[in-house]
Amino acid sequence: MRSASLQIHLALKLATALLAVAGSVVLLMALTRLIPGDPATVILGSRATPEAVAALNARIGLDKPLIDQVFAFFGRLASGDLGEDVFNGRPVFSLVAGALPNTAALAVSAMLCAIAFGVPLALLSARWPGGKADRLVAFLSVGFISTPSFVVSVFLLMVFSVTLRWFPVLGAGESGDLGDQVWHLVLPTVALAAGWIGYIARLLRSSLLEVLSESHIRTLRAYGVSETKILMKYALKPAVLPTVAVLGMGFGELLGGAVFAEVIFNRPGLGSLIYDAIRTRNYPVVQGGVFVIVLLYVLTNLIADLSQSLIDPRERARLASGRRQ
Repeated sequence: MRSASLQIHLALKLATALLAVAGSVVLLMALTRLIPGDPATVILGSRATPEAVAALNARIGLDKPLIDQVFAFFGRLASGDLGEDVFNGRPVFSLVAGALPNTAALAVSAMLCAIAFGVPLALLSARWPGGKADRLVAFLSVGFISTPSFVVSVFLLMVFSVTLRWFPVLGAGESGDLGDQVWHLVLPTVALAAGWIGYIARLLRSSLLEVLSESHIRTLRAYGVSETKILMKYALKPAVLPTVAVLGMGFGELLGGAVFAEVIFNRPGLGSLIYDAIRTRNYPVVQGGVFVIVLLYVLTNLIADLSQSLIDPRERARLASGRRQ
């Protein structure tokens, strides 16, 4: 019974993930076709002949109905083909594969930064709820959450790169020089992580306060266990469980948010690749890049969701009982 419940749960999650990816691709292709102007004319120039425009439209599939384009895209996708760059004929897969490591490094470092600052802020806030520290953390968290990452990026760039000159202005650092690459990564990481620092701090604080109000915590207090030990040893682990699924969603959003950071800090990556492709109407690159971001977003959410189901005793018990959501 338990094995069957787990299989059904996994199958439902996988089906939902596939539908989300397929729906995102269809929506993307529909939206790109709504952009004013003929892409072939933009790519070839205003002096292009009608024959050349028609040939380019046929080459990138824009001469077919939208539904045929969607089926053609998924047909190529089955063999690992994301299309070709309109300008140089390079496979989109190789372009995305070359840009993905830089974006992944930025997203991972931003998530680690958010956890490294968000968790201590949550612990500080939950240790003295209603106190000065709690109010300060609440103020900082709301400020971080409400400020867009591109605004934080511009602020950090102007203050710490242009004015103080503590950090490099643009780029990703010298190839092969790990120290220089990490130094170039600092400001984009902080800019991308700022909002999630506040979000993790508020979410984990609420979860910690809920755990601290339970009966077994009151028993520990009655036995004289220190509040700090209760917080760190007995409350933190169960309080983290609801945060796991949010972290999966957060990593996917960080991949999407990396677009702004990469453009502002002129970093190579998926964000810059997609931005340049949109600007030049290079639709195959746009579709391939966005598809990879959507796929990673859905996969990270799926992994986080399944991880929560495995580590949360309540979820394990529900699945073991065979009850459906």
